[in-house]
Amino acid sequence: QVQLVESGGGLVQGGGSLRLSCAASGRTFRTYGMGWFRQAPGKEREFVGGISRTSSTDYPDSVKGRFTISRNNAKNTVYLQMNSLKPEDTAVYYCAAAAGAGIRPNRFDYDYWGQGTQVTVSS
Repeated sequence: QVQLVESGGGLVQGGGSLRLSCAASGRTFRTYGMGWFRQAPGKEREFVGGISRTSSTDYPDSVKGRFTISRNNAKNTVYLQMNSLKPEDTAVYYCAAAAGAGIRPNRFDYDYWGQGTQVTVSS
């Protein structure tokens, strides 16, 4: 069992930056592939990036070059650094863990989810 808790969301002006954190419980964090997703009102939850157990990363084109994912296995934490934020980045951001996995863009491949943190970008 893995419990995930996101933090770091908030209100930021367009062009600004935020760093989200996702703290995981349990001793097996290093064995999980981790993903970040977001969901805006009325829209489906979408993949914004993932990091494998070996810290390989991948991002969709919508955030590539602006978002960076990293992980610190000693702290059981994964981060999402978001730069050059746009109003269309406004959403609830979730982290998720997939057991024994690499990078998985499909939300149905994940076993555990955090409760989400709101990110609002003003124009």
